Amino acid sequence: MHEDEKYMRTALEEASLAFVKGEVPVGAVIVCGEEILARAHNMTLSMNDPSAHAEMLVIREAAKKTGNYRLVGASLYVTLEPCIMCAGAIIQARIRRVVFGTSDPKSGAVVSLYRVLGDERLNHFVEVTGGIERDACGEILSRFFQGKRIVSSPVS
Repeated sequence: MHEDEKYMRTALEEASLAFVKGEVPVGAVIVCGEEILARAHNMTLSMNDPSAHAEMLVIREAAKKTGNYRLVGASLYVTLEPCIMCAGAIIQARIRRVVFGTSDPKSGAVVSLYRVLGDERLNHFVEVTGGIERDACGEILSRFFQGKRIVSSPVS
């Protein structure tokens, strides 16, 4: 199995934890070399914190573990294309590479709505790979939101 798929499957495990908790099922993992520095999933509801996206939590944990807010050389694996907030944190953390599963046409800031990580006006360039385990990453999100639509639908 290719390294990208291996780490994305770990991120998918985190997304599954979010799903069970009723959180939007997004998971993330930060890897440096072959070591997983941190793993996390969305916790905006349980933490009552709009910034508690999987990417933000995993960046915080990796920085805490390494004792450095700069995660130079690290790769971030995330099941959903990062939003503007998370893309900004990725740049500030100097993460080398972002690998995401499925794109986010409504708020994606990497390839969908914006291309923040590739903006040459910024002082840090981030290598991006998309579409790793795309089907599995998209399926868990679809299942989650389908369940939300069923629950919120009026009964005839």
